[in-house]
Amino acid sequence: MQEVHPMANAIEPKTESEQDPVALENELDGGPTQTTLSPPTQDDVVDPLTEPADDQPSKRSATSTEPPASSRRRKNNISWAAAIWLTLAHVVVIAAAPFTFTWAGFWTAVGFHWLTGSIGICLGYHRLLTHSGMKTKPWLRYTLATIGTMAGEGSPLSWVSDHRKHHKFSDLQGDPHSPHDGGLWSHMFWLAFHTYDDDREAYMKKWAPDLYRERGMRMLDYLFLPLHILSGLILLGIGWAIGGPSLGASLLVWGLFVRLVFVLHATWMVNSASHIWGYRNYETTDDSRNNWLVAIVAYGEGWHNNHHAWPRMAKHGHRWWEFDITWQAIRVLRALGLVWDVVDYRTAAEKKAKQETNKAAS
Repeated sequence: MQEVHPMANAIEPKTESEQDPVALENELDGGPTQTTLSPPTQDDVVDPLTEPADDQPSKRSATSTEPPASSRRRKNNISWAAAIWLTLAHVVVIAAAPFTFTWAGFWTAVGFHWLTGSIGICLGYHRLLTHSGMKTKPWLRYTLATIGTMAGEGSPLSWVSDHRKHHKFSDLQGDPHSPHDGGLWSHMFWLAFHTYDDDREAYMKKWAPDLYRERGMRMLDYLFLPLHILSGLILLGIGWAIGGPSLGASLLVWGLFVRLVFVLHATWMVNSASHIWGYRNYETTDDSRNNWLVAIVAYGEGWHNNHHAWPRMAKHGHRWWEFDITWQAIRVLRALGLVWDVVDYRTAAEKKAKQETNKAAS
């Protein structure tokens, strides 16, 4: 089944200049304009991500028969594990962070914020596992998935399932985290309730069947909490060995809990702020926006309207000034030969033009 953009049947045919990849590139490089760029058409979709499930997660429905978010807000649907986990992390930060600050702890938090947030979540969970925006070797794929697990946002199976469903029903009933159901709901409170109907296994099989077939991904689902406990003990032990219990406590609180809370809120801003505030390059059928502040704190994920228009494209910044630091990491990995078949194009014509340019350069 071929992936079709939700606007494919609702727009006018492109003109010759719009179909010309050079003209399109010139438009993008010219900086922000008052008009939006042409959304993709059915013929533009290249190398679609096909899924053996009934639905194509990256295809946004025109309508939804899914139950509203209010149906999830019931006492017997509370995700106590998630609620306790997120509450504990915030309580530790508020209660302990001011009293355990050291520069070593601070820079540990900064380093792990980038590693787990940009490399683990943005590159690993999102652009690789969810949207298949590139290919890589199995060892690197699982390394990225493990790093993403350490971000505290759930296992690869749960994260990918929720995000693919988000694309399917973006800003409609069934979207796990739409601001239409409330700003705070889309930011964090949606996590306090299960996104599945009693059967978590069936939910993951439907939305992430490709990952669920892998024993390693199912194993990471079970190792989510143990990996965090292990990492906390390692940070505590390293700090204790170097500078005694005070440094151990600092590395634990800042390297694990402070870092985790800031990564969580950066990702959550993509779900909330980037569907409320910002500008649009593409006329998509949802409310996705490009938000420069979110792009900074979430390592390029804030160019969210671009992403919803072209979900598989690994490069989220589409204009010359839309800097995407995660894309720079992908470029480095590609230069090292660690990733390939990177989806850095929108249309078939653009893909062909890039191939011809690369061929001429070589």
